[in-house]
Amino acid sequence: MIRKVLVANRGEIAVRVMRSCRELGLITVGVYSEADRKAMHIRYADEAYLIGPAPSRESYLNIDNIIEAAKKSGADAIHPGYGFLSENAAFSERCKQEGIIFIGPSAHSISTMGDKITARQTMTNAGVPVVPGTEKIRDEQQALEFAHQVGVPIMIKASAGGGGKGMRLVKDMDDLLPSFRTAKSEALNAFGDDSVYIEKYIESPHHIEFQILADRHGNVIHLFERECSIQRRHQKVIEETPSPLMTPELREEMGKFAVAATKAVNYEGAGTIEFIVSDSLEYYFLEMNTRLQVEHPVTERVVGVDLVKEQINIANGLPLAMKQEDLKQTGHAIQCRIYAEDPDHNFIPHPGVVTHITVPLGLGVRYDGYVYEGYEIPMHYDPLISKLISWGKTRAESIARMRRALYEYKITGVKTNIKFLEKIMDVPDFIEGRYNTHFIENNSDRLLSPKLCGTECEDMAIIACFIDYLDKIEKVQPQKFTEEFASTWKDFGRKRSVLRL
Repeated sequence: MIRKVLVANRGEIAVRVMRSCRELGLITVGVYSEADRKAMHIRYADEAYLIGPAPSRESYLNIDNIIEAAKKSGADAIHPGYGFLSENAAFSERCKQEGIIFIGPSAHSISTMGDKITARQTMTNAGVPVVPGTEKIRDEQQALEFAHQVGVPIMIKASAGGGGKGMRLVKDMDDLLPSFRTAKSEALNAFGDDSVYIEKYIESPHHIEFQILADRHGNVIHLFERECSIQRRHQKVIEETPSPLMTPELREEMGKFAVAATKAVNYEGAGTIEFIVSDSLEYYFLEMNTRLQVEHPVTERVVGVDLVKEQINIANGLPLAMKQEDLKQTGHAIQCRIYAEDPDHNFIPHPGVVTHITVPLGLGVRYDGYVYEGYEIPMHYDPLISKLISWGKTRAESIARMRRALYEYKITGVKTNIKFLEKIMDVPDFIEGRYNTHFIENNSDRLLSPKLCGTECEDMAIIACFIDYLDKIEKVQPQKFTEEFASTWKDFGRKRSVLRL
């Protein structure tokens, strides 16, 4: 049985995992980079080990260093959290080879569902509906042929992708090939694999995911759905459960497909089956996340299950202690992701020293965070600094509590997106539960600063700076001037933020 757990992560998720470990009476081991010497998860852990310099590839992504720390500490198991190595099949396999329990799925399950094309094929074979699409696209000609066959809009996606990287929406055939090349380039830089595929784009899509748990004895259950449609650049901003879109009949039907998808890969642990749902309630498998999700607290609050404890029990070889019929949704929960970023300047990350923080408290509020007064948020990692979760007997009560919690939440020293989230709580489309993945762009006039929407004066200032830059280039490299001016001016609107920086 597991006695000592090394948490191979940082920030709020490392603290959150350690809390459940402490409740189970387990010893916790933290790991940290040079940039995280004063991080909260190191203060919270029973033991802590340095694993490398600030860059994640030399620390939190360094399998050898993490395994060495596990051996030095005598840890029985490793919990990867989310991000970093959580969906790395090689890491899961390495733990197995070293005799360390990986609190997560097998390398086979990770690799099968980690490759989006293989996952699509697996789901098709299991009878789970998938979005019409291709296998890996070999060349531009094949991309053109599929696009002409199904028509636009279509979505180009990285096979090994996630987080919106290597993803391009194509609404005009003239944009297909440039988007195809950009997606491949992004995929190669982000994942070391430039493989892409194409799917028919679902208009007005809703992003709904089902939380699942599966043990090694063949038991699989789902813990209902989460609505994750409020996104910016394909990154989730707010999540809630139950979904305002869902009906009891649809929930039961999609839940059965989520369980079938999980069984198709002999899955073990906690995971998420993600679906795209249309306004007419047609739904398609999108992908499987073979790890704990950032948004898992809303499920915990509504279903009453500690998902980290369940992960540990499953890793210990125990059968699930609950059956599908034992589970029910009670009340409504909403989660807001709090980032150190500047919403007035295209949400650029805003690292720095936290000079003051007031954490919201009170009935129905949960705070998962890791920053404290005097702590310097490093520039090397994702700017997520906390998650704020509200619960109420009804959706309206949950929204009211989230409004109150966001009002109470004060951070100075760095810029955050708290005011942006407060605005969302007052948008009629959100209040009434009538939204899809286009919510932010559809309500940009209510949510975004005039600086983001653009003014003639600001545009002229940006253009003046850009022309001055190109003039300097022309004197040295005339050809580069022509190429950069043509490519950037053609798509000036999309690149305004880049030019501003």
